[in-house]
Amino acid sequence: MVCRVAAPGKFMHEQFDKWIKENRIAEVECLVPDMNGVVRGKVLPANKFIQSVRDNTLRVPSSLYIVAITGHYPDEENKFTTTSDPDVVLKPDFNSLCIAPGYRTPTAFVFADAYYGNGKPYEVAPRQVLLNALDLYAAKGWRPVVAPELEFYLTQTNTDPDFPLLPPAGRSGRPETSPQPYGLEAITEYEDLIENIYEHAELASLGIDTMIHESGTAQLEINFNHGDAVRLCDEVTVFKRIVRQVALKHGVYATFMAKPMEAQPGSAMHIHTSVLDKNGNNIFSNKDGGMSDNFRYFVGGLQKYLPQVTPLFAPNVNSFRRMRPHFSAPINLQWGNDNRSCGLRVPISDAQNRRIENRVPGADANPYLANAVSLVCGYLGIEEKIEPLPLMEGNAYECARTLPRTLDEALDRFNACEPVRNVMGKNFFETFNLIKAFELDAYEGVISSWERDHLLLKV
Repeated sequence: MVCRVAAPGKFMHEQFDKWIKENRIAEVECLVPDMNGVVRGKVLPANKFIQSVRDNTLRVPSSLYIVAITGHYPDEENKFTTTSDPDVVLKPDFNSLCIAPGYRTPTAFVFADAYYGNGKPYEVAPRQVLLNALDLYAAKGWRPVVAPELEFYLTQTNTDPDFPLLPPAGRSGRPETSPQPYGLEAITEYEDLIENIYEHAELASLGIDTMIHESGTAQLEINFNHGDAVRLCDEVTVFKRIVRQVALKHGVYATFMAKPMEAQPGSAMHIHTSVLDKNGNNIFSNKDGGMSDNFRYFVGGLQKYLPQVTPLFAPNVNSFRRMRPHFSAPINLQWGNDNRSCGLRVPISDAQNRRIENRVPGADANPYLANAVSLVCGYLGIEEKIEPLPLMEGNAYECARTLPRTLDEALDRFNACEPVRNVMGKNFFETFNLIKAFELDAYEGVISSWERDHLLLKV
């Protein structure tokens, strides 16, 4: 694994200084995704930001990376939850710098990576975990190319968590009451909101492609143009912020929960992945255009290891409510040609664009970790020459379930997966498990409405 050391800051400072002045930026939001993909960080006046980059004084407490989804810190301590809570140095990535749309004050977004004081990367930071996964491929002269597809719901505003979510009214004044997959009339119900999303995405230089109406009521899907994995994960993170903010301005909510409504399909983050060699050739195809050994081994690695590390792409108790048969979500890692019942789909393409679509991650997953673990599992498949199962030609839902049913079961498998742990790092594994175990414990202390409804006066 390549160990990055923070580069000298003079050129970086000059780049930021020039860009910020040319775009007349007054404030900079320094974005730091935590373990759940929640964006944390700092907001600085532009001049203060430039000075901080120049002086190498942009810092945050390292505890930022162990905040649970509840906002609390795990009670148990490990190397990364010490009471001393030392700072980490933030190094903004100039390539991620973009206009922040929708702000009255001219503002920019920039993602930052965390480093120890000695210049070594902070190994549990999710963005760094993905960078480390990419290093595995770089060492072979390879470059992964990814393209996410992200689903989300629009809902009525909901200020009481005891009440279920409901679809919002569109321009007609009526909410959707039935599925409308690919419905053009249905999607125009939210035309003003969607146009606003596209406008903001263009200002932020996001490479988004098509938007469609998905199967659920007021459920939409956006496709991103393929490209570099880190860049695409940054774009997904910014896109989520944009969509939530635009939705609020239009008087509705946007949610990326994996399963926000009981009788509706869940929301996924499908990831298309291919790998190019140093000459730009797709290593998943042979010279004659057929499937290569590397492609089969990559799929074999996904089939063997993804069921053991499910929390990295299904990180919440709600995530497992999505993975049920006949709700457009996989329950196993069968693979098939253009077969959407499979967890792994081979889309129709020519040899140069051959790729695998990982349909397992939910929209609630941290995009950096979901992409990182997919790449690591595929890499292990190539290294270990793991042959995949036979291609599935029928209904994959009729095959045995290989994915865990609950977060509790998934964490047990996760902690026992030595091969992936050895590649992704013991410190990262232990810290991630600490946070997820804490969240699971918090959830298990809650009495649900189902229990009150069915048990209160009957048992």
